Amino acid sequence: MPPVIQSIPPPKRGGGCFCKCICWTLSLLLILIIILGATLGALYLIFKPKLPNYSVESLRIGDLRLNLDMTLDAKFDVKITANNPNENIGIYYEKGGRLSVWFTKTQLCEGSLPIFYQGHRNRTVLDVSLSGQVESGTTLMAALQQQQQTGRVPLDLKIHAPVAIKLGSLKLRKVRILGKCMLVVDSLSANSLISIKASNCKFRLKL
Repeated sequence: MPPVIQSIPPPKRGGGCFCKCICWTLSLLLILIIILGATLGALYLIFKPKLPNYSVESLRIGDLRLNLDMTLDAKFDVKITANNPNENIGIYYEKGGRLSVWFTKTQLCEGSLPIFYQGHRNRTVLDVSLSGQVESGTTLMAALQQQQQTGRVPLDLKIHAPVAIKLGSLKLRKVRILGKCMLVVDSLSANSLISIKASNCKFRLKL
């Protein structure tokens, strides 16, 4: 019986083309990542960005009283200094910036930050009026009065500032500056300047 010869079809070349496409795509992505990283690194070395910082200059209480319906009204006037330490970076403070004062975990009042542009190495003093009303304020007022008797009242001042960074003539996308200042004041007397005994502020940038 003559031998049976089986023909084997040649291998398809489609898989090789697909692998080449994947390799080219990955190589292109890697090159783009390297270029982007080098660009960001160069910008960092050129502009040397620093996070803006803030300090609380003064605090005045316009109103802090318990109403007949047991709600608590609070009106504060806060003076803060915004400092931009960068030599080549400007900061646009956009709409929606908020400043609020908290006692323990309860917000007493809040107010809006102004919209403005802050230039290089600039210090700007901001006067912000805050107001608020707290439901079921009886317990809160009792805690505030008890703390005031010690002469050391802890308050938290929180900052939420949407900003846009300006590098040279280029305005970048909007980011947020989130900050918290832990204050200790001597009293909560209305219509008088409050003495700030201690202040510790921390800030971070959120994309």
